[in-house]
Amino acid sequence: MLNLKTILKNLGPGLLFASMAIGTSHLVLSTKAGAQYGWLMIIPIILANILKYPFFEFGVRYTNVTNKTLIEGYLNRGKGYLWFYAIISFITTFTILAALYTVTAGLFINLFGIGHSSIAMVALSLFLIISALLIFGKYKFLEISLKFVVSVLFVALLVTTILVLAKGPVSHVPDFKPLPIFNEVGILFLIGLIGWMPTSVEASSWISLWSIEKWKTQDKPSLKESLQEFNIGYTITAILAIFFMIIGWYTLYGTNIQLSNNAVSFADQVVRLFTQHIGSWAYLFIAISAFATMFSTCMTAHDALARVSLDILSLLKSKTTWYRTKTAYAAGVFALTLINFVVIAAFSANMGNLVALATFVSFVVAPIVGYMNLKNVTSDDLDPKFRPGKKLKFLTYTGILFLSCFSLYYFYIIITK
Repeated sequence: MLNLKTILKNLGPGLLFASMAIGTSHLVLSTKAGAQYGWLMIIPIILANILKYPFFEFGVRYTNVTNKTLIEGYLNRGKGYLWFYAIISFITTFTILAALYTVTAGLFINLFGIGHSSIAMVALSLFLIISALLIFGKYKFLEISLKFVVSVLFVALLVTTILVLAKGPVSHVPDFKPLPIFNEVGILFLIGLIGWMPTSVEASSWISLWSIEKWKTQDKPSLKESLQEFNIGYTITAILAIFFMIIGWYTLYGTNIQLSNNAVSFADQVVRLFTQHIGSWAYLFIAISAFATMFSTCMTAHDALARVSLDILSLLKSKTTWYRTKTAYAAGVFALTLINFVVIAAFSANMGNLVALATFVSFVVAPIVGYMNLKNVTSDDLDPKFRPGKKLKFLTYTGILFLSCFSLYYFYIIITK
């Protein structure tokens, strides 16, 4: 067993992962899952977290043993692997950040009662603030601030969930009929939920990039220590997903109330469903917690996508070192701001379209990226003693098969629609 001092010292990449994951997939999708389908949604949430675990664990394992990012590992497997990941990253660049900032802007407008404000302009303000924090605060600021945010958020949601459970589920309306899960609408919702639970599989490379950055100012931990730190963050994400699902289930399931796809309306519904069930005294507490959740998620995703983009460009242009400089990082952060502001403005702040597009892309490519990660950690880049064992490999293949079947069924629905 590792002592508490060692665990706290190594906390960083795993907590950043937790902070990034508890955004839209938890606040939006987990809450909606409980609200629309009830307690049964705990099954796909737990399944997704278990079956996707190896894909993310491999990002920690590969980087700790080789001192290289997963993306460098893709290049070692062949340039086709790197190009495929580059294309996926390019697509998600136009969806994930836009979706996250749209939800966050909606919460901000709701929290401060500025309903006359444009979602796009509030999102732009958030883009600029976060860009400045990332460029001037660097990784160290990101890590320190998120240690505080994730800790407070976990306690806040634990208390909220206990209060919700203590009060009991909301009464069903007389004409309430449970929504069917295994029809076209239900399956598409499941695909979206599983696609981004706990987060998209391509984010596995983000953890490796954060690990490399942390080790620039701290001695590299052992593989055992790195995995334990990651497991703490991963466990937190799974528990918080269940908390959000329970809150949606106990406060909305059976009321026939549909959560809106408009960011401002959705934010208002989420905050009020908490307070109506717990008490108006909790409004400010809950609103700030929800906003902090999304703000920290925006920070981590923005930082990660900038690092991923630059890492890909530096590997595709092997003779160019500029992409690894501080200036390049600043340029990457601002480029993402501009790109995603345009996307938000074009989508007219329709959060539903943004989230659906991002989750479906993530779901379809998940088994492929998972296989690519497996190829990395079973390659000659790693000494055999550091490669995953039989149980972890079995879980990996099970996850790939499960996600592949769902992806094929999704294509079947699209073709026959």
